[in-house]
Amino acid sequence: MSDTRDPRKRLIAVTLDEASIGRGGPEQEHERAIAIYDLIESNSFSPAAHDGGPYTLHVSLVSNKLALDVHDDGGLRVVTHILSLTPLRRVVKDYFLVCESYYAAIRTASAAQIEAIDMGRRGLHDEAAHLLLERLSGKVEIDFDTARRLFTLVAALHFKG
Repeated sequence: MSDTRDPRKRLIAVTLDEASIGRGGPEQEHERAIAIYDLIESNSFSPAAHDGGPYTLHVSLVSNKLALDVHDDGGLRVVTHILSLTPLRRVVKDYFLVCESYYAAIRTASAAQIEAIDMGRRGLHDEAAHLLLERLSGKVEIDFDTARRLFTLVAALHFKG
């Protein structure tokens, strides 16, 4: 099965702003690196009404809001979108609670219990992806899988290990 997506409508690099986001501990940095790798590996990303690309994304925090600074592959700024994290706070918190339950369950729970917890985790991940799709609508065109991977990155920014 071949990928028929436009190769220009994608991210080729994602960086995090150390000044506003800061560095985390080894576990947190590992989670962030995995999230960035997964996002770059497979994505569909294009600022609305822009024909260029591929794109690079620089993520920072500005007044507790997520800043998505998009550049073309030549380094020219295309657009910056500032997103409130408030709509995502509850789902991030719930997501981490379910993940904690999942990792605890792996040690002692039955396969059916682990599967039920994992279904809840995936459901929260999907809910967050839909929120991101809604928040980016009309600003950045992304598909559902890219929204899921972008949420993974947002969650990794909050991960404490």
